[in-house]
Amino acid sequence: MNPSPLPHLTIITGASRGMGLAMARQLLRPSGTVLCISRTIQTTLAQQAEHTDTTLLQWTHDLADGASLSARLEAWLREMARTAWASASLINNAGMIPHIGPISASDPIDLARALRVGLEAPMQLTAAFLRATEGWPGQRKVLNISSGLGRRAMASQAGYCAAKAGMDHFTRCVALEEALKPQGAKLCSLAPGVIDTDMQVQLRAANRADFPDQDSFLGLKASGSLTSPEEAATRILAFLIRADFGVNPVADVRE
Repeated sequence: MNPSPLPHLTIITGASRGMGLAMARQLLRPSGTVLCISRTIQTTLAQQAEHTDTTLLQWTHDLADGASLSARLEAWLREMARTAWASASLINNAGMIPHIGPISASDPIDLARALRVGLEAPMQLTAAFLRATEGWPGQRKVLNISSGLGRRAMASQAGYCAAKAGMDHFTRCVALEEALKPQGAKLCSLAPGVIDTDMQVQLRAANRADFPDQDSFLGLKASGSLTSPEEAATRILAFLIRADFGVNPVADVRE
């Protein structure tokens, strides 16, 4: 009799709603382990996990405090047997849009929180994940959910654009570091396309005087050009298991 294949570990942030929740649902597969990190518990995930033979853990944490979260994650990973999983993946999905308007009208606390959630926490979690799994024999991956706005400037979106541009470039840097190691992790900062999420609702509801590009977002909704969270999740998770994952550290799921 062939031995059962080792299960897979996936860690995902922002898994309580939108595309993150859709990804978490699709990750609930037999014999896998999924660790979801969000500000709230998603009870429907727990119910689904019971019927899929999946080990589900849900941590409640505000990603604006990435330092304590990364310490907790590193300690937890170090407690695990290094041969417990066939592979381990970290998906940095959580993000937020600060006040929509010119940077001159921004609130310092709001801006700082957006940068902590969207850039600082992913960097801290990536560092903790890579440190704790350094000697693991299985394949390790880090998937950072970026945005086209990290690669295209937009007025009244300086905070969000900067966070996503920073995510792209830190991914490039860490990919170079890991490539120097015998069993380095693979990394990719992936733009997921234009998705019908709460962020799109925020952009469409913004003050028109503060957001000159509002009409383009209204048009995307009116024309049916937005991808559903479920469809986007399917595309992203398919990208994660591609043989060439990480060859290009900055990519777009539509390419």
